[in-house]
Amino acid sequence: MMTSVVAFVGAAFLIAMVPGPSTVVILRRAVVNGRRTGMATVMGNECGVLLWGLAAAFGLSALLLASQVAYDVIRIAGAAVLVWMGARALWQARRAGQPDQGPAETAPVSLRRAFWQGLVTNFANPKAGVFAVSFLPQFVPHGAAVLPTLLAFSVIWAVVDLIWYLPLVWLAGRVGGVLRRQSVRHRMEQVSGALLVGLGVRLATES
Repeated sequence: MMTSVVAFVGAAFLIAMVPGPSTVVILRRAVVNGRRTGMATVMGNECGVLLWGLAAAFGLSALLLASQVAYDVIRIAGAAVLVWMGARALWQARRAGQPDQGPAETAPVSLRRAFWQGLVTNFANPKAGVFAVSFLPQFVPHGAAVLPTLLAFSVIWAVVDLIWYLPLVWLAGRVGGVLRRQSVRHRMEQVSGALLVGLGVRLATES
């Protein structure tokens, strides 16, 4: 059992290190609105990870593998969310594109809104569900109780993901004073917005 847990933790870290929509959203929130907002976004993302893990444990996310319609509905909805957030970032970049005059005034974002943004970004990605249902069961030891083991792995997965994002949010908050300068923020909003729109379009058009 311990060998399976160690292998699972190592694999979960490797997966967490792969950048995706959640990484873009979390770093953008941490840089633009500070560490607390970034951490709220992380917590929302980890709730999404945990929900996908629980869905895999109870067999719900297997529906995404069995039903093309269910997968496509979540895929299109997730793509729309990413494109909307990217378009919003590009609009904010246009508003922030003024000559550099020191730190820019940032619109306040509630912790609750940041949390939901992290949750929606993660849970609207059907790849996470397909990945959960194909990834978690591989580490269940032979003869172990499947449901309790999958539930435990779901929690471990969320904790590992959280551990990975903690230093990223801390670093983003550390350099946030520089990155919140108007010219830098303008460029960052452009890049993050373009990335989110690109990820949304890719998610919408892939089979």
